[in-house]
Amino acid sequence: MASVFSKIIAGELPGHFVYEDDIAVAIMTIAPLKDGHVLVIPREEIDHWYDLPADTLAHLTVISQKVAKALQKAFPATRVGMMIAGLEVPHTHLHLVPMDEMNELDFANAKPADAKVLAAQAEKIKAELE
Repeated sequence: MASVFSKIIAGELPGHFVYEDDIAVAIMTIAPLKDGHVLVIPREEIDHWYDLPADTLAHLTVISQKVAKALQKAFPATRVGMMIAGLEVPHTHLHLVPMDEMNELDFANAKPADAKVLAAQAEKIKAELE
């Protein structure tokens, strides 16, 4: 059965895309830790990040770096944290979170977000990518 991310990538479920290419996409998460929380996801559905082909993992890192720079401009913070947790969805995804304190990376802080808010945040980030 396809993961929720595969369904978003295929257009079967709605998603707020920030970036996409043939290998990866970056979307707003529906349960952000902070404003601007983005997920970078390979199109290929692979559960564990350490099972990704090396070139795919490298590509995700490059895209994450590019998106993080845009995030820093769109949502100024001390850092843009990147983490791979992987328990929520069995499809590799990297979390990018504008942050000022370590406790802001605690998934207990995740809250459902309004679709209109996510759409506006996605546009703000995309404007910084261009």
